[in-house]
Amino acid sequence: MKKLSVLLSLALLAAIPDSFASSSAAAEDFLKKSVNEVVGIAKSSPNSSALAESLRPILVKIISFDAMTRRAVGPGWRQFTSEQQKEAIRLFSTLIIRTYSGKFTPGELPEITYKAATSPSPERVEVSTTTLYKGSRYNVIYRLEEIDGWRITDVVIEGVSMVANYRTQFDGEFKQGGVDAVLSALKKSVSTP
Repeated sequence: MKKLSVLLSLALLAAIPDSFASSSAAAEDFLKKSVNEVVGIAKSSPNSSALAESLRPILVKIISFDAMTRRAVGPGWRQFTSEQQKEAIRLFSTLIIRTYSGKFTPGELPEITYKAATSPSPERVEVSTTTLYKGSRYNVIYRLEEIDGWRITDVVIEGVSMVANYRTQFDGEFKQGGVDAVLSALKKSVSTP
């Protein structure tokens, strides 16, 4: 019986790397396809405003704006009503899509090198990349989670987490004026070109 228990334990341990490899490969594949789709749209877009509108449906499919908004707002999220949460997600999505698409110049394409994925915890994968764009090199880490399939939940550019960066801003707003202050800051950010 003891021998059977040891064999089962070894079999389970042997299966973990395969499971991770399979999960990592799926996340990497999802990310590469998504980035290629975004780059394809950027290549054919006539201008920046058309680019933002063209990217919206794709980014909504590949990014978990729900998770990003909730984490960017932080503990104060629990004090938002359901309607306020929906409004915050809508505004934050618009802000991220505008910011993201504003980084592209239509017709100019980045050169992206993907590195091996890592898994800091179950159901989470990080894919590091090096992006060469307009003569500058950037280290970008995409954080992905399984949320109805793989979804991007954060992007770390040159060591700065997008979610953590916004969380610092929203935390200050929340401490000063609660939910209304966060929503007001989001509305102001979205209305500013």
